[in-house]
Amino acid sequence: LALTNDVGLLAEEYDPVQARHLGNFPQAFTHLHLIHTALALS
Repeated sequence: LALTNDVGLLAEEYDPVQARHLGNFPQAFTHLHLIHTALALS
């Protein structure tokens, strides 16, 4: 969650060296996996 942008989106890729988002913002897939992970951890 710390890597989301100012509106809470996660990009397709993230460059940790330059600390910037790369690519598009596939909202549905990213958030679906985030929800699945949260459910698996709970």
